[in-house]
Amino acid sequence: MSEAPVYVLVDGENVDRTLGQILEGKPRPEQRPRWDRVRQFAEKTYGKPARALFFLNASRGLPGTFVQALRLAGFVPIPLVGSSDQKVVDMAILRTLEALAKRPGDVLLVSHDNDFRDAFAACAASGRRLGVLGFTEYLSGDYFELKAAGSAELFDLEDDAEAFEGGPLPRVRAIPIERFDPLRFL
Repeated sequence: MSEAPVYVLVDGENVDRTLGQILEGKPRPEQRPRWDRVRQFAEKTYGKPARALFFLNASRGLPGTFVQALRLAGFVPIPLVGSSDQKVVDMAILRTLEALAKRPGDVLLVSHDNDFRDAFAACAASGRRLGVLGFTEYLSGDYFELKAAGSAELFDLEDDAEAFEGGPLPRVRAIPIERFDPLRFL
């Protein structure tokens, strides 16, 4: 029997929207995360193969080039459609987390959204390793509570997964005093 994988669940809309807030505008393709690095980070961090799922809203059409790039990065693209009042990506991730609670395997959630907190926490009850990957300054406080309880690890998309190229993102975040360098601001 093969080892249970680490399941990587990417909330594509949420990550893109949060990156847009950081960049103060819609991200260009070259500004978006390198998804192959995210998958590799998951495999290295968890020490097992990743089953990487990328959930995207395809209600306005299927982004063929992006879907192909995801496949080349080792992801399974999951394009979803529904009515305009349905949060199809959130619905699908919730259903996936509920299904994963009954299966072996670790879970790495790539989202800042607290809508997944309860279903995500239910996965912790089975003793598996759980992680949340995103821009830590935008993560829901609920995930910090799970970390404090020892139920989940938190990882930064830029610092830990090194998912971006072209220098640091223009992020504003708290600086631990031991890492504060005044020369950076002078």
